[in-house]
Amino acid sequence: MDEYRVLIVDDEEELVITIAERLQIRGIQAETSTDGETALKMIEANPPQVVVLDVMMPGIGGIEILKRMNAQNLQIPVILLTGYGSTEQGKEGMELGAFDYLMKPCDLNLLIGKIQEAVKSL
Repeated sequence: MDEYRVLIVDDEEELVITIAERLQIRGIQAETSTDGETALKMIEANPPQVVVLDVMMPGIGGIEILKRMNAQNLQIPVILLTGYGSTEQGKEGMELGAFDYLMKPCDLNLLIGKIQEAVKSL
């Protein structure tokens, strides 16, 4: 597997740490952020190949991050994570150009498969 970087953004710190650790075990370089503002700075400073975004976060949520990425014309695949009851936002994200969305909690193997598909789409 080629080396590539993924940014995981979710306000649930344990979740991002767990996902990052499991991705790294599989040879995928993973960085994390627990808030939208920091995530945007990280994306601007050193764009990853894929961004995994939680839709519902305090402050700047995943949909707003996606909109800002679009405004900057960043061609980075985004996979949205939506919680129970937020499938409409997942669909909105798809309309805004997200690569895909998954319901939380999501199966890690499914997420890794989506990340790999997103990288291949580049």
